[in-house]
Amino acid sequence: MKFAYRFSNLLGTVYRCGNLNFTCDGNSLISPVGNRVTVFDLKNNKSDTLPLATRYNIKCVGLSPDGRLAIIVDEGGDALLVSLVCRSVLHHFHFKGAVHSVAFSPDGRKFVVTKGNGAQLYHAPGRRREFNAFVLDKTYFGPYDETTCIDWTDDSKCFVVGSKDMSTWVFGAERWDNLIYYALGGHRDAIVACFFEADSLDVYTLSQDGALCVWQCDTPPAGLRLKAPSGWRADLQRREGDEDEEDNEEEETAVRGKAAPAAEEQQGKVRYSRLAKYFFNKEGDFNNLTAAAYHKKVHLLVTGFASGMFHLHELPEFNLIHSLSISDQRVASVAINSSGDWIAFGCSGLGQLLVWEWQSESYVLKQQGHFNSMVSLAYSPDGQYIVTGGDDGKVKVWNTLSGFCFITFTEHSSGVTGVTFTATGYVIVTSSMDGTVRAFDLHRYRNFRTFTSPRPTQFSCVAVDTSGEVVAAGAQDSFEIFIWSMQTGRLLDVLSGHEGPISGLCFNPTKSVLASASWDRTVRLWDMADSWRTTETLALTSDALAVTFRPDGAELAVATLNSQITFWDPENAVQTGSIEGRHDLKSGRKELDKITAKHSAKGKAFTALCYSADGQSVLAGGRSKFVCIYHVREQILRKRFEISGNLSLDAMEEFLNRRKMTEFGNLALIDQDAAEEAGVAIPLPGVKKGDMSSRHFKPEIRVTSLRFSPTGRCWAATTTEGLLIYSLDARMLFDPFELDTSVTPARVRAALRQRDFTRAILMAFRLNERKLLQEALESVPWDEGEPWAWGGGGGGAGPQQVPAGLASSSQSRSSPPPCRTCTWRRCWSFWLRPWRCRTIWSSTSCGRRSCSWRTGRSSRPGRGRCCRRFSSSRRASSATSTASPSCATGTAIASGSRWPSPSSGA
Repeated sequence: MKFAYRFSNLLGTVYRCGNLNFTCDGNSLISPVGNRVTVFDLKNNKSDTLPLATRYNIKCVGLSPDGRLAIIVDEGGDALLVSLVCRSVLHHFHFKGAVHSVAFSPDGRKFVVTKGNGAQLYHAPGRRREFNAFVLDKTYFGPYDETTCIDWTDDSKCFVVGSKDMSTWVFGAERWDNLIYYALGGHRDAIVACFFEADSLDVYTLSQDGALCVWQCDTPPAGLRLKAPSGWRADLQRREGDEDEEDNEEEETAVRGKAAPAAEEQQGKVRYSRLAKYFFNKEGDFNNLTAAAYHKKVHLLVTGFASGMFHLHELPEFNLIHSLSISDQRVASVAINSSGDWIAFGCSGLGQLLVWEWQSESYVLKQQGHFNSMVSLAYSPDGQYIVTGGDDGKVKVWNTLSGFCFITFTEHSSGVTGVTFTATGYVIVTSSMDGTVRAFDLHRYRNFRTFTSPRPTQFSCVAVDTSGEVVAAGAQDSFEIFIWSMQTGRLLDVLSGHEGPISGLCFNPTKSVLASASWDRTVRLWDMADSWRTTETLALTSDALAVTFRPDGAELAVATLNSQITFWDPENAVQTGSIEGRHDLKSGRKELDKITAKHSAKGKAFTALCYSADGQSVLAGGRSKFVCIYHVREQILRKRFEISGNLSLDAMEEFLNRRKMTEFGNLALIDQDAAEEAGVAIPLPGVKKGDMSSRHFKPEIRVTSLRFSPTGRCWAATTTEGLLIYSLDARMLFDPFELDTSVTPARVRAALRQRDFTRAILMAFRLNERKLLQEALESVPWDEGEPWAWGGGGGGAGPQQVPAGLASSSQSRSSPPPCRTCTWRRCWSFWLRPWRCRTIWSSTSCGRRSCSWRTGRSSRPGRGRCCRRFSSSRRASSATSTASPSCATGTAIASGSRWPSPSSGA
């Protein structure tokens, strides 16, 4: 069994905090989810989480104008420069302070961050690799309080910054003579957003009390004059001018002649005047403004409020277009796409993410995660769906391919404690603390069965037999197990015998035997064929927390409170092995703990178990940030996964920071509301949620449930972060391109025998099998090379498959033919984009000392005979080949002449 599982996707959580961003094409939405970033493809109805994470929760995200780069800043001031093309981190940077917002200039050359009571202007990273990608250009001061928002002019000459001191500052991005800075007032509360008008220096400012000020500038953007350099700047400009004076004398004279009249007309400084002031709270219902966005082309202003309302206005006349309530919580972020048709709203209180099309008044996207933590999950038999239950009483069904929730059941009035699928995959059975067990139909999306007990009780777990006819649920307060019939809904039997709450139930996959685990340190086996009599009672050394059968039913695994996993033979009631997992959990120390993590680990254990598809390994998780995979027979740890590195969660670190430890205790106890005279409420032992009313509440990291998929290729876990999916499949490397039933390895080899090399290689690229692709490439004779036309009517290989196939063509064979693969790579690298060419040219060569592919001496004498002719053929073909932008999408590539044989003389 393979254990190279990697993070694949994050479900169950769609928005936490931070700002939303639309991509440049307007079809995708970038949403910060905790310390990760999720991209929602609104056109193809898919969601994907980038394989990167910050140290703390994400505070703000800045997207470059071309959509290739993104700057992600967390609450601690750490920034990541991320390439959205290759989905990787390019640079790490620490701003040494909290950053509230970040924004690129429209030309993409600079970006501004608001830090403290100032703003810092940086040079944006370019295409070249640099040691320091962030170069500070200038720091701007002026506000007396923290800065909150940024906006740029369309020509990237100026930017405006809003502050909590009720002022707005306009700064010049360059050394302008008539504009250094300009302060705007007129508000009575903190500035929430500020915007420039299109192709103008006019400014709109919005404050938290619901006031909008319109500021008019007396100078157009073209009227800004560069300040005459002095000092070392003058010396530098003088030297540069002397060098270019002879070449650009005529052109420079013409430019100066045109700019002179404009300089004479504008002698004064830039001035602003307030044209109008509007109020959103006209009827007296005070409502704080929390978020705003402005589309300059269509003059559309969108504002979100703390009550969940949003307004659409047309500026500068302030005409109300639309008003709607979308949530009961505050609107934390607003974004508008490039066309101005879609508006995205993020509500951090409930974790809602909405995309509204305001012209048709319809939802494009409406997603919401669980309000509280998720407790349980289950895979459908085909592995296509995942059902989750949370403490908020909701049951959600997620599509593993798209990542979206397509149905939510809200019939439960209390927390859901267990969920499971029947063998058919069309029925979901759930248990809840409200005293009901419900069955839901996925065909009609309705609750068609509700099972209750004779006396009201709280159910802690649920299980369904393999036939789907018998439903069992364990009670938490009466210590009984209730059995119902799925068809009739009647109570069949009540199983008594346990002396503690029931913690887990599981049916044997091959026999009619039910295993029940309880806090009374026993596991009981009940035979359904023998009138539900207890066949065996397995005595444990500690309280049982979870129980599960192996897929073949020949073994039983039990997790106990002393951090052990014991394995039993259910036929003979004999223990076959045990695993001590206390040291593998490595639980962290919470901020309010009075004892160290080493001593607190004695009270933490595995609370979720699941066998792999082959039954050789078991997956375990609990009150820790680690998920462990153990080998059952050898009883050893095979691999351990760290599900989160988010320091915004509690119990993440084993040791507390000594700088936060004072003589009066931990600073986490002191950093509370100063108005609380009664002190801090210390949580009682056993409390999981903590004080939810605390302003500085930090949820504890834990794994509540986990399951292997039926195929064994991935596993999912419900954690504090959300529903995490780890997979063996590299979805980014292979996206099936025109793959149908007619494309098979036999067809590829048949095409090679028929000497139809073009069709054979195209089919090999579609299959994306490394050995088959290498066989097809190496079967092409050198003297029969022909010009290829990729795409067109016969189809072609996508650009995503080409680099991966070429990079792997020389890794599977110990002794490749002399430089044949190198020449193929050279021909392909000539076609690919420059940023992809660098990746391919850095690949390994054929290993021959004379090969210029490895040595890089393509123009020196004495180079390898195998690569001698390529430089001349490349120059010849570059004049005739088509280098249009369509080549980047794999539509056309042609060569003007046949590729020469390397055996021919130079």
